[in-house]
Amino acid sequence: MLSLVRSAAVAGRRSTVLPRVATSAIVNNQQSRSYVSKKKKKAAAREDPDALDMQEAVRVLKAFEVGEPSHQIEAHIQCKIEKSTPIIRGSLVLPRSIKQEATILVFATGKHADEARAAGAHYVGGQELIEQVQNGDLKFDKCISTPAMFPAVTKIARVLGPKGLMPTVKKGTVTEDIANIVRTSKSSFDFKADKHGVLHTGIGKVSFDGADLEANLKAILEELRVFGKSHNLKGFIQKVYVSSTRGPGIAVAGGASM
Repeated sequence: MLSLVRSAAVAGRRSTVLPRVATSAIVNNQQSRSYVSKKKKKAAAREDPDALDMQEAVRVLKAFEVGEPSHQIEAHIQCKIEKSTPIIRGSLVLPRSIKQEATILVFATGKHADEARAAGAHYVGGQELIEQVQNGDLKFDKCISTPAMFPAVTKIARVLGPKGLMPTVKKGTVTEDIANIVRTSKSSFDFKADKHGVLHTGIGKVSFDGADLEANLKAILEELRVFGKSHNLKGFIQKVYVSSTRGPGIAVAGGASM
């Protein structure tokens, strides 16, 4: 009889321990769910109540642009900036190109000049090319220089600089890898935000498929995230809107995390 009482007491102790463990797990799980729920509520509060998913937004804009396939679809992206944040800019090759091939000018001589021509550069030369640029005889979209030619090119920095065409080591346009840079520059897409951290940029034409427009937008957003991480800016992309030539501005649902 005594052994049976002891067995019952042990079983009783076990029954009191197990629920405590289970209760602790439930509490932790509830706290985790509460934390996730709060994050979702905060994200929802920041998002425009009229926001549409990207594909639906594209359908609406195309409806406004019936008969105008060449009209542009644009993205307007609000980024978080601080006083120390430099101008937001970048360059990438979009999944679906939205403009004609860029006109490339290369300051180079010798074998580098031959490489530039072979890669498809439109204007290639040395001192004589510098004089033509200085006189305003040439129109081009991008400018590249070899390190050997760069000291001479700095003499026309006042001509190239204001147009954003001055070659620099930081941008990778002062290089000996001429052929590769020329090929990349011909199809690359450049963007630059305003002083308020808002990027206004085209992402394609009305005639583009919705998937192509979304792919271009995602590529630009990814490039912006790289910029944000490099400057330790959390939650860098805040809001994303799309519009068209005649259409309204439409908030993109979940745009900040696309």
